[in-house]
Amino acid sequence: MSGNIYIYIFVAFIVSYLIRVLPLTLIRKPIKNQFIRSFLYYVPYVTLSVMTFPAIVEATSSPIAGVAALVVGVGLAFFGAGLFPVAIACCVVAFVAEFAINLL
Repeated sequence: MSGNIYIYIFVAFIVSYLIRVLPLTLIRKPIKNQFIRSFLYYVPYVTLSVMTFPAIVEATSSPIAGVAALVVGVGLAFFGAGLFPVAIACCVVAFVAEFAINLL
């Protein structure tokens, strides 16, 4: 990565800015298409899950502990548990799984 770091920062700024400003300037009327509205509604959730999933599995020294915590977290969330209990349960499961794996 040779060159001036400020040029790289400026280009990243321009690209990020254009991604946010162009839709606001090009689309002035409300979007009535149900498919596009649904797509735009779910994009943030999909993006967050795509960024989070690899981190969950790779955050522990063993991917098995990460997958175990993920399964417990998804199960608890599916049955209506709140964010805090799910987070605590995932941490406990990951800790216990790491401890059990290190004993073996």
